[in-house]
Amino acid sequence: MSRIVYVNGDFVPEADAKVSVFDRGFLMADGVYEVTTVVGGRLIDFAGHAARLERSLRALDMTSPMGTEALLAVHRDLVSRNGLEEGLVYLQVTRGVADRDFAYPAKGTAPTLVLFTQSLAVLERESVKRGIKVASVPDLRWARRDIKTVQLLYPSMAKMAAKAQGADDAWMVDEDGHVTEGSSNNAYIVTSAGTIVTRPLNHAILHGITRSAVLRLAAETGLGVEERPFLLAEAKVAAEAFITSASAFVTPVVEIDGTALGDGRPGAVTRRLREIYIEECLAKAV
Repeated sequence: MSRIVYVNGDFVPEADAKVSVFDRGFLMADGVYEVTTVVGGRLIDFAGHAARLERSLRALDMTSPMGTEALLAVHRDLVSRNGLEEGLVYLQVTRGVADRDFAYPAKGTAPTLVLFTQSLAVLERESVKRGIKVASVPDLRWARRDIKTVQLLYPSMAKMAAKAQGADDAWMVDEDGHVTEGSSNNAYIVTSAGTIVTRPLNHAILHGITRSAVLRLAAETGLGVEERPFLLAEAKVAAEAFITSASAFVTPVVEIDGTALGDGRPGAVTRRLREIYIEECLAKAV
């Protein structure tokens, strides 16, 4: 059955969902996006995603298409119309339709708003049971990675480069040899002392919604947390490693550039963090 897609105020069959060829999202990648997970027909961490969307829009001097409550209503309606029990709601906002020009169009141009759903198993995944393998690649993205833009060509290339090496995903590495993040996720290691290490928030990485929740839960559980850069070489001798994202939740990393971590299986800290994160997000889902 065809999905129902939301386009600029209308719920339409996916075959009828269309955007102008003059949309700046298409011409200039002039847009931002969010992905909210759905479990049991309810939205996970919606408030965090809505707040980050507003931050991204402000950073690019873009107009917000609607308020948070109206956006929540659209999400819920779309989930209901598609009978989505488990999966994702993808949202994209662009600056809107204008003749092609590097200069932004005048204020008052209506933004384009599109949402669609994707069915996806997020609670039970084979990658969680076995852990994933990552391969390192240079981080060649633009400098404002904290803005969740639709400029995703290089992350796509990085992931394909990793797959060509037999890995599941890429970890991007800056010019100083420090890991920034994965192709679509935040990156972490766990030291032999059980301390969780992840890069601090700045322009170099996306300010992950799942990241924020996981670090808070780790601290509340009594686990040590250090927000600092870590070298790729340090990651390869870590006791554990993992990634977080809206769709991956907490997923173990068991191999980096062909080097197995620990005994090559998901570690205890990672497994515990996934458990407590799922417990909380299900309790707070809307």
